[in-house]
Amino acid sequence: MEAFSSPKVSSFLLFSLFVSSIMAAASAGNFYQDFDLTWGDRRARILDGGKLLMLSLDKASGSGFQSKKEYLFGRIDIQLKLVPGNSAGTVTAYYLSSQGQAHDEIDFEFLGNLSGDPYILHTNVFTQGKGNREQQFYLCIFLVDNFPIREFANQESIGVPFPTSQPMRIYSSLWNADDWATRGGLVKIDWSKAPFTALYRNFSAAACVWSGGSSSCASNAVNPNIGWQAQGLDAKSRRRLRWVQKYYMIYNYCNDIKRFPEGLPPECRRSRSL
Repeated sequence: MEAFSSPKVSSFLLFSLFVSSIMAAASAGNFYQDFDLTWGDRRARILDGGKLLMLSLDKASGSGFQSKKEYLFGRIDIQLKLVPGNSAGTVTAYYLSSQGQAHDEIDFEFLGNLSGDPYILHTNVFTQGKGNREQQFYLCIFLVDNFPIREFANQESIGVPFPTSQPMRIYSSLWNADDWATRGGLVKIDWSKAPFTALYRNFSAAACVWSGGSSSCASNAVNPNIGWQAQGLDAKSRRRLRWVQKYYMIYNYCNDIKRFPEGLPPECRRSRSL
C-alpha cells in the first residue's frame, strides 16, 4: 500500500494498493524502530525480531499502532494481510493524519465481509479538516504492486486545499465496526471466529521526516535523483487507473448529485480521475 506526494512535480496524492496473501521477502524497516503499539494491550504485537506486526480483535477490544516519525512528503509502502475468511463487521484502517481540528488525512479502510464476498476498500481525503471525498472499491482481485487506484490532484489554484504543510503520522487499527461496516450494519461480527488478525510486513518510507519544526529535506525544490519526488502517472498507469475505476469502483462522491444538491465540489468539475 502506498500514499505519496511531492512538493511540485508530483502535485497529487496517488493511492495504490498491494494486498498479498503470501508476503514475499523484501527490504524493509524494523517495526520496533518505526512504530509504537498504542492500544489494545497484547492484542498488538511485534514479532519475528521486528519484521512482522500483528493486530488482533476480540470481543473485548481491537488494537492499533502509530509511527514514531512524522512525514511531510514522501512515499510510504507497507504489505498488509487482511483478516481472512469471515471478516464481516471488522474494519482494518490504515491512514496518515496530522493533528488538530484543521488536520489533513489520507484514509484507507478495509471493510470486512462474509466468506467468499469481496472486501470493500473505503478511501477518503481530508484537507484543512474537511473530508467528504469518499471513493469505494471492490477488492475482487489482489492488485499488483504499484497499481494506482486513486489520484487527488493539487487544485489549490481554484481554492481546493491540498495537504502540503502539515506533517502526518501513520496510523493503523483493527476494530469492531459492525454497526455500519458490512451491508450498512445488517451483518454482524461472528465472535465464534475471534480473534481476528491482520498482519503487516515490509514497511518502508522514502520521505521527508518532520522533526523539531523542520523537514529533513533541504528545500521544497524537487530533486530528480530521488524517485518519489519526480514520480507521476505515465500513460500506462493512467490506463490502469481508469480500468480500476471503471470495473471496481462502487462509489464516487463526485458522481453523487443527491448528496451535493447545491453543486458538486469544485475539484470534481476539473479532475478526470478523482
